[in-house]
Amino acid sequence: MAKWHPQKEVSDAIEYAVSQGWRFIKGSGHCFGTLRCPQADRDGHQFRVFSTPQNPGAHARRLRHAIDACTHEKGA
Repeated sequence: MAKWHPQKEVSDAIEYAVSQGWRFIKGSGHCFGTLRCPQADRDGHQFRVFSTPQNPGAHARRLRHAIDACTHEKGA
């Protein structure tokens, strides 16, 4: 398993996103990175992954919910 983030729950959420066709773009500072959905244009979704979320478990759940709610498919 790749080590994406220092917090295990968030790292698992990023791994889940990548397995669903999302891209992870590494950031810096407070924004650890950005998750972008498979829709590679301005209509696609993107979500920020924070470096030090106040509640890592809740942050990971919000990321997973956003990934599951996205209706865009890879190559759309």
